[in-house]
Amino acid sequence: MPAKTFEHDPDAMILNLFYEDKDDRWFPGDRHLRRMARRLLLGEPRMSGQLRVFLNLCAGLDRLGIRYRVNDYGYIARHPEELACIVGRTFLLDKFAWKNPILLGVAAHNHPLDDPDLFKRLPVKKVVVPGPWYVDMYRPYWPETEAWPVGIDTDLWAPSQASQKAVDVLIYDKVHWDRERFAPELIEPVRARLRKEGRSFAELRYGSYKEEDYQAALAASRAMIFLCQNESQGIAYQQALSCGVPVFAWDPGGPWRDPDYYPHRVQFAPVSSVPYWDERCGAKFVDVAGFEAGWDDFWEGCAAGVFDPRGYVLDSLTLEQRALQYYEIARSIVRQPAASLAPANPVDGRSMGLSPDLELPRRHQVS
Repeated sequence: MPAKTFEHDPDAMILNLFYEDKDDRWFPGDRHLRRMARRLLLGEPRMSGQLRVFLNLCAGLDRLGIRYRVNDYGYIARHPEELACIVGRTFLLDKFAWKNPILLGVAAHNHPLDDPDLFKRLPVKKVVVPGPWYVDMYRPYWPETEAWPVGIDTDLWAPSQASQKAVDVLIYDKVHWDRERFAPELIEPVRARLRKEGRSFAELRYGSYKEEDYQAALAASRAMIFLCQNESQGIAYQQALSCGVPVFAWDPGGPWRDPDYYPHRVQFAPVSSVPYWDERCGAKFVDVAGFEAGWDDFWEGCAAGVFDPRGYVLDSLTLEQRALQYYEIARSIVRQPAASLAPANPVDGRSMGLSPDLELPRRHQVS
């Protein structure tokens, strides 16, 4: 099991974390009113991937005993020599007159073309992105880019009892680009194969469920088929791995096909839908022919217990491991020669406090 404590100097660096999920749109503070209106009209909001990253980072730091402040703009303005860790989102870059050295990411830009002069106009020292192929895409534009995946809560996402496994396969559908093509060419053939073999299956569509729905589905499922064109990290499939559910992943590779960028602005390859992976996790296929050819071996492997997906997560993707990596990245920036980090004159700032959108327990903060 991962370690729960971290032996460190009690006077060591306190991280200054900044994350806000929503910006004001029409007048100061209206993001809170919009959030309340959405709750009244639509119920509790679904967990965003960006917010999950921030919360899991904080949870990992808590387990390690590493101290941090959250959204303390007043403090950071009074201490321009200290590192500002802007987890996201991008509107925070223009919300405050940053004089501090900045560690930016991962909930920030989709591509450096969104802000090509970032390192010139702001004191950004390093950018972190979720996975290795994203690093390869960023570095020609922003050389100071490093991969940092957030950790998975292995206590929350844990294996269920065999008696709960009432469903053979969970189909996780995150096909959003060219869906009109892949629905008949890929998704329906997958369903047809399972029906032909008499396999019971359930389906979840990305963006249409709450975390507790996904937990319940994983607890009831023996295996998962993961359908996604690419992932920068892939928290959802890693949560399945943490639950001990082997994954048969569609990993088509090829170029990054985000229609906002491809092919007119960015042509980058190869990408991956499962950027963190080894043979313990399950198996992969490239297209429907690969699915047909590889399904039997994957299912037999599940039945024989040859996979160890949770072992992979425990070895490399726990909350503690990834929070420690983030802390060390931050420490490496602070250890750089003083001249490269020297800020401009301090500016007056306002203490924003903790955004109500986050609702973190106050014990996570220090003054």
